[in-house]
Amino acid sequence: MALAKGKRRTGVSAMSQGTADWSERAAFVGFDWASDHHDVIVVNEQGTIVEDFRFDDAFEGWQLFRTKLGSYANPAVAIETSSGATVERLLEAGYAVYPINPKAAKRYRERKAPSGTKTDRIDAWSLADALRLDGLTWRALKPDDPLTVELRLLCRDEIGLIRQRTALVCQLRAALGEYYPVALQAFDDWTSPSSWAFVEAFPTPEALHQARKRRWEKFLHVHKLYRPETYEKRLALFAQVRAFCGSKPAAQAKSLLALALTAQLRALQNHLDKYRERIQELFAQHPDHELFDSLPGAGAKLAPRLLAELGNDRERFDSPQALQCHAGTAPVSYQSGQIHKARFRIACQKLLRHTVHLWANLSREKCPWAEAYYRTKRAEGQSHACALRCLGQRWLKILWKMWQTRTSYDAELHQRNQLKHGSWVLNLMTSKTTGLAAGEA
Repeated sequence: MALAKGKRRTGVSAMSQGTADWSERAAFVGFDWASDHHDVIVVNEQGTIVEDFRFDDAFEGWQLFRTKLGSYANPAVAIETSSGATVERLLEAGYAVYPINPKAAKRYRERKAPSGTKTDRIDAWSLADALRLDGLTWRALKPDDPLTVELRLLCRDEIGLIRQRTALVCQLRAALGEYYPVALQAFDDWTSPSSWAFVEAFPTPEALHQARKRRWEKFLHVHKLYRPETYEKRLALFAQVRAFCGSKPAAQAKSLLALALTAQLRALQNHLDKYRERIQELFAQHPDHELFDSLPGAGAKLAPRLLAELGNDRERFDSPQALQCHAGTAPVSYQSGQIHKARFRIACQKLLRHTVHLWANLSREKCPWAEAYYRTKRAEGQSHACALRCLGQRWLKILWKMWQTRTSYDAELHQRNQLKHGSWVLNLMTSKTTGLAAGEA
């Protein structure tokens, strides 16, 4: 997001806080990491290569790395990632770690090798020299406390397991569609264990036909599926199961696949329940849990994810714009001469962007101003996703201020601030309320 004229960001001073004086650094380390080995090049203040080696990602290899760097005072390390086991080992060893964006790393490599040559050694060299020349303005990573780290890893892994569950559900629906269309018509939510139980109790159309009405009714009551609006419809579908179904060979083959998928779904759901329990336990222990728990619409699932991604280092995001760019709600600006454009931001923390998208959508039910803002964006011709991204942009500005001041969300205080600053959203809500009252009169 472009800065307004006359305003100046103070991020450089914030970046240098808590770090050693740059002039004291005698070694700049370029670290090109991989899964089984790492390439390292160390340059001095003049840019001369003083160390050039590769080591295996093993205990002996890391001992070699620490030994070779032990003779240099206060070395700084540039690496093309900001998370993972390699970064954790570097931080635990006490090194100043400077992550670099992969796109920026590519440009630094092209500066060293304009011909397009790419090797692990050139990658490490370009990182080391980039750190030497430009690292003064970069922000060093700060290790989060163990509670936040565990919570972040759990939330990210939970999202990964949920995606696996979605994939299994899609496979199950595809299998049922080939031989058991009545099952798909009778049940809408296939992430529910009751839907899996139906396949387990009646794996084929023939099994459902032979069970008869009494067992159908018992199944619906046992699994608490008796609903006046769906009960008769389901019984009618069950009674017509033979009228439209797959062939007998298809039913015999695909029913085994369906049962295998439901078994996997149950096992996966058991682990998801354990993840949810542990996440709630850690979230309750975190000193910022009341702050994030107060966010309208965040709820028990999204609040821990937001907390985990922001962490507890208040210097990490020196402005609301920094957080908005990290979350992907801020557009990327392009200006050249009289050309002014903005496009969707691709480089961001994808899980945080997804979380903000869900949170913005759920906040519409809790906050009238959020719903009014969303409707206004839709009326302007924006898509649903774009309107939510704009709403998320506003929410992140509020969240950043709450996070910096360690205060919970106060709807009345927010409304007073809107009134104080003459917010157009508040004016829109007031005009709608006035128009509704006039219509009733």
